[in-house]
Amino acid sequence: MAGRIAKELEEARSWEGARDVRPLDGNVRRWTGLLLPNNPPYNAGAFRFELTFSPNHPHEPPRATLRTPIYHPSVDLEGRVCQPLTSHGHWEPATRAIQVLQDLLLQLDSPDPRRLLRPDVARELQERPEEFLLRAEEHTRLHAEPRPQPRT
Repeated sequence: MAGRIAKELEEARSWEGARDVRPLDGNVRRWTGLLLPNNPPYNAGAFRFELTFSPNHPHEPPRATLRTPIYHPSVDLEGRVCQPLTSHGHWEPATRAIQVLQDLLLQLDSPDPRRLLRPDVARELQERPEEFLLRAEEHTRLHAEPRPQPRT
């Protein structure tokens, strides 16, 4: 299935929601790149991700990890993401890597306190949304990578 992964890598490279998508250390089963959120509080930066494909892909889902620290209810402190699309109960072998990345970007753009790995952050988002936004904006300012220039 390395041929399918290589084809999907080309598709991900042309997607506007990410930049610098490439194999990590030359391994086509491990990608890295930058996600570019569209909405506050994360749109002031870019977030490094890693997408890892098992040897059984596409019968097993890839695993998305954020390498850039982010203050988000669905991302734990190690960068693991609560992403139902890639859970074994929801995964479909026809799902493409670009769909996994698009779903991840959608999660960053629209934090959902029901998809939680950090209950304290989810509670803050629900009960004190202004505080959550300020804290997430500050965290983004301190940790996110600079956004690349728009493609021409």
